[in-house]
Amino acid sequence: MEPSRVTETCLSPFHSAPQHGPRPLPLFLELLRSETAASPERRARALAGLAAYQAARRPESRALPAPVASAGRAMLRDYGGSGPPLVFVPSLINPPFILDLSEETSLLRWLAGQGVRPLLVDWGSPGPGERAQDIDAHIAELLIPLLDSLGEPPVLAGYCLGGTIAMAAASLRAVRGLAMIAAPWRFTRYGAAARAGIAGLWNAARPACEALGLVPMEVLQSGFWQLDPARTITKYEHFAGLEPDGPAARAFVALEDWANGGAPLTYAAGQQMFERLLIADRPGRARWWIGGRRILPGTLGCPAVEFVSANDRIVPAATAIGLPDLRTIRSGHVGMIVGSRARAELWEPLRDWTLQAARTR
Repeated sequence: MEPSRVTETCLSPFHSAPQHGPRPLPLFLELLRSETAASPERRARALAGLAAYQAARRPESRALPAPVASAGRAMLRDYGGSGPPLVFVPSLINPPFILDLSEETSLLRWLAGQGVRPLLVDWGSPGPGERAQDIDAHIAELLIPLLDSLGEPPVLAGYCLGGTIAMAAASLRAVRGLAMIAAPWRFTRYGAAARAGIAGLWNAARPACEALGLVPMEVLQSGFWQLDPARTITKYEHFAGLEPDGPAARAFVALEDWANGGAPLTYAAGQQMFERLLIADRPGRARWWIGGRRILPGTLGCPAVEFVSANDRIVPAATAIGLPDLRTIRSGHVGMIVGSRARAELWEPLRDWTLQAARTR
C-alpha cells in the first residue's frame, strides 16, 4: 500500500472516534510531521497508533474513595488500611490518580494491604475566581489544613511537583517523615536550553492565561513534549503494533488518558511555577519563603528519603535535592510508579521506609 493510502486509511477511524487526546492535538500533529519527515512509513505507523488510541475501548469509571477531609476545593481521599497515615501529595499537573491508575496498577490500594494507611490529596479543579492562589497558597490554605485534620503527624510522600510541595509542607508542619519521588528542586539543572524553551512557551501563553485566570492543561503538556519530542511520537508507533485490547494496549490507553487529562492551574500557580521555580530556581537557590519561613531541606526535623530515576526525562536526576538517603531507580518518571518493575524498585522500598520512619517518633 502506498504511504498516502496508509495515512488516509489510518485517519478515517480517527475522525469518527471520540477525541481522547493527545492534547493539544494540533501541536502533536506538528511534532509528528517534523519527527517523521524523512520516513513516510514511520508517519503511517504513528497515525495508525493514534487512530487505535482514539478508538480504543475505555473501562467503566471506578468509584473513588470518599474524602475524609476537605479544605476549599481540595480533598483527602482515604484508601483504607491500618497503620501510620501516609499522605500522598501529587503534582498540580495531570490528575492525581496515576497513583491509583487501575485495578492492576495501584500503588495506593497495594499499600493499604501492607500495614500502611494511604491517603491521597485531590487538588480538585480551580475556577477563574481562584486566579490569585499561587503554589504557596496551595500549601498554606489547602494542603496544611488537610494534614492538620488527621489529628496526628503523618508521613508525607510527594510525586513530581508534589514532592517539591511536600518538602515545603514538611518545613512548615511536623511530620513523621518525608519521601520525595521524582521531585525537582534544583531547577537550574534542567539546563539553559530547556529553561529558555520553557520561558519562551510561558511568555507566549501568559497573556491568554492572565485573561483566563487559569493555565490550561494544554500549555503544560506543550512544555512536557518539548522535553522529549521524539518519544512523544515513537510511543504511538509502538502502540500501533500491540494486540488490540490486550494487557499492554489497555495499560497504554490508561496511561495516555491520564497524561492527557487534568485540571488547569490557577494563573498564580502557573506563574509561580514558570517564573519563580523553573526560571528563577528559588528552591535550588535557597530563596523560597512561605509565610516568613525559608524552605531549606537541611533544616528538616524528620527522616527523609529521595527516590530518583536515572532515566527520567521529565525530572532529570540532576534536578533532585541530593538528600543523604538517595535511592536511584532504573525506571522512568512514570514507569517508577506504574511500570513492570515498580513494585520491586519503589513500592516495597517505600513501604519499608514508611514503616521505619513511623517508628522513629
